[in-house]
Amino acid sequence: MIRQPVVAGRFYPSNPRTLRSDLDRYTTPRAGDMRAKACLVPHAGYMYSGGVAGAVYGALDLPRLFVILAPNHFGNGAKLALHPATEWETPLGRARVDTELAARILTGVPGMEEDARAHEEHSLEVQLPFLQYLCPEFTFVPIAIGIGDYPTLVKLGESLAAVLTDEPRPAMIVASSDMNHYEDDRTTRGKDRIAIDTMLVLDTRALYDALKRERISMCGYGPAIAAMTAVRPSLARLVEYATSGDAEGERERVVGYAGMAFA
Repeated sequence: MIRQPVVAGRFYPSNPRTLRSDLDRYTTPRAGDMRAKACLVPHAGYMYSGGVAGAVYGALDLPRLFVILAPNHFGNGAKLALHPATEWETPLGRARVDTELAARILTGVPGMEEDARAHEEHSLEVQLPFLQYLCPEFTFVPIAIGIGDYPTLVKLGESLAAVLTDEPRPAMIVASSDMNHYEDDRTTRGKDRIAIDTMLVLDTRALYDALKRERISMCGYGPAIAAMTAVRPSLARLVEYATSGDAEGERERVVGYAGMAFA
């Protein structure tokens, strides 16, 4: 089974040459030497968040195996969902799912199901062209998260950690998330700073509580909490931050984008 692209031509270019040119621009300069066990990257249209995502991917020493955690924005399908496809198509070709690791996650993570309906959106798909461009031989496991309570997210992270303990290959967890949504630029930057500061001190409970208390609409907090729980980082870095206002000049109603690495 091949998962066909859903947002090519809307969130990112459908023309391969244009897409490669954009990816080159977003990931330059490309150091590629930052070690990390997980990262946080945005998932908006490339014209808005591509620079932030590219700054992260371009800075990291990327392995060849990824577990990509993405939010299920629309609530379709299973609450914890692996896509059943063996490959995902993009304008750059087909990205191969690591079926062996996916099978172990399916049996090793409570509540995980195979369900294509949970992946009928952009939040995971937009990560793949970056990985295809920078490390063409990679494999990945696609997971959509539609749960939001803190204990269940921690359990998810702990279960992923247990599965990955037996994985001999280096693997990186990618948490796909935008930050605060649809408030003015100043408010969004202030709210995002609160959330980012909790991640910089590696406090997932503080992140969860701050989001609820300050009404910060970070859509991928589930992937972020699960990823940080799974890899147990000792260091976090903010690689890049921007809002959609930086791209289009509209400051009254913006979305925030943070790019972070967890080592």
